[in-house]
Amino acid sequence: MALWSHSHSMHVYITSSETPGYAKTVFFLVRSLSLVITQTHIYIYTHYLLHTNWWRRRLRTTMDSKENGLELTQTIDGPTNPMVTPLLNDLYQFTMAYAYWKAGKHNERSVFDLYFRKNPFGGEYTVFAGLDECIKFLANFKLSDDEIDFVRESLPGSEEAFCDYLRGLDCSDVEVYAIPEGSVVFPKVPLMRVEGPVGVVQLLETPFLNLVNFASLVATNAARHRFVAGKSKSLLEFGARRAQGPDGAISASKYCYLGGFDATSNVAAAKLFGIPLRGTHSHAFVSSFMSTDEIVDKVLHSSDGKTTCEDFVSHVQTWLKKIQYSPSLSGIFSETNQSELAAFTSYALAFPKTFLALVDTYDVMKSGIPNFCAVALALNDYGYKALGIRLDSGDLAYLSTEARNFFCTVERELKIPGFGKMVVTASNDLNEETIDALNKQGHEVDAFGIGTYLVTCYSQAALGCVFKLVEINNQPRIKLSEDVTKVSIPCKKRSYRLYGKEGYPLVDIMTGENEPPPKVGERLLCRHPFNESKRAYVVPQRVEELLKCYWRGSADGAREELPSLEEIRNRCIKQLANMRPDHMRRLNPTPYKVSVSAKLYDFIHFLWLNEAPVGELQ
Repeated sequence: MALWSHSHSMHVYITSSETPGYAKTVFFLVRSLSLVITQTHIYIYTHYLLHTNWWRRRLRTTMDSKENGLELTQTIDGPTNPMVTPLLNDLYQFTMAYAYWKAGKHNERSVFDLYFRKNPFGGEYTVFAGLDECIKFLANFKLSDDEIDFVRESLPGSEEAFCDYLRGLDCSDVEVYAIPEGSVVFPKVPLMRVEGPVGVVQLLETPFLNLVNFASLVATNAARHRFVAGKSKSLLEFGARRAQGPDGAISASKYCYLGGFDATSNVAAAKLFGIPLRGTHSHAFVSSFMSTDEIVDKVLHSSDGKTTCEDFVSHVQTWLKKIQYSPSLSGIFSETNQSELAAFTSYALAFPKTFLALVDTYDVMKSGIPNFCAVALALNDYGYKALGIRLDSGDLAYLSTEARNFFCTVERELKIPGFGKMVVTASNDLNEETIDALNKQGHEVDAFGIGTYLVTCYSQAALGCVFKLVEINNQPRIKLSEDVTKVSIPCKKRSYRLYGKEGYPLVDIMTGENEPPPKVGERLLCRHPFNESKRAYVVPQRVEELLKCYWRGSADGAREELPSLEEIRNRCIKQLANMRPDHMRRLNPTPYKVSVSAKLYDFIHFLWLNEAPVGELQ
């Protein structure tokens, strides 16, 4: 049955007072608001949705249309990974939810802070990532009947009424305030503040930590690689095969791009997130050829379509001989590996516009580079410009320099403009340290393909974000520990970044919710949260409030829109560029200052003394 005309598409709910319960809400696709919808249509779609369980993960915002009796909706998609459901949780979240409910505390208004205690990789900054996935999870939070049944089985003795409570649970009374994704962030400052009934907010802890911990860790790792490589180099993420499972691969590709990488080899991630895709061929392709006789189709049409080379293989071999007998290049190589030449020629015939060859299968300087040049010069005759080479083994500093010299000699001897600027890409288990070492040695690498050490965050397993209760029923709460770094900062807070005269951030400061905000040009005392002697006055030249509202019970509440990945990436790059260089350096970076206001400092220590038991000596 046709239910739409041919104008713009939109999602629509139909609300009917004649249909009970969930049958009141029905979803389908329409392309016009001028519809004639019958009760039969409503019944058919209701029946379909109730039996497919499709609607259960869709929490949408609505806008009433009084004229048509329809509710127009904008959908916030669910998390990228469909396994991110309310059951992606630690059991103790559900045991606590049951205990809260049993005690009648489940609707008490709570405030939780999500933050981390120490910057990763021995550095002094972190990139915040994963917020968009948290909001997508929140917007679609709903336990299905199957999930509720499993929770019941996992909590022997739990009452049936608790299942009814879970069945009606959503995030319509939850608020989330967060630092914008892609921001440079620091320990102790809340990345997210989550407010709402303690029963439901407790069930957000594990998913939120899961979505933020790895995302922020790998984005920071990517940013560190970008810093050491420099702005002029291309960074390619090649980690899919080495990542910890499919989600590790997809997430790493996304957050490496956010952290400043230029492209990925991961096709699925490129499709999902619009990340530029890069890749060429492996050693297997090169070694699969035995000779040029295997190339059946030898025809190459010129880039402008006006001429045709009937035997491109012979044309390549002609160029190889010219290179071989060139006075400046004759001493570098004699006979090259012909099976490699066949592989390069075949690949060029398949991809004449994007020819880039892996040149280290046999010998880089005696075979790979000359063979590549022969193919590239043959392509040049027909209007195509080869992209360059990839080195995946050996002394990358030496080989990249020798390759560049070879290309420049070809350009000079054979009068081929631009040939000396071929792109040299290096891979082979690269990391921060090897790139730094290459920089110190001197090299001619234009692009780095980085995999294992990047996507696995080899030098640090986890960021260590935590999710701590700081207030319930308007009563501030504190978590104490003999380890002062694990003491939480109580109460609902506001966070600000204070900037100095040179435009760099000077300090982040947390204040009580009702304290007046810092003012530009006004002297302010900033105190270390726990160390009495660490304090300083600051006169900010600019004040930025960090926490913004990203969820206010539903997607139609006044809130920040979720930016695109490209916008988040641009924010990250801009923020990193605006950091003081001594905070960013690899070795012995200067710690960035995180502080609290004088009033909050006094309150922390008052509450600490109030909650800590007093010992007795005998």
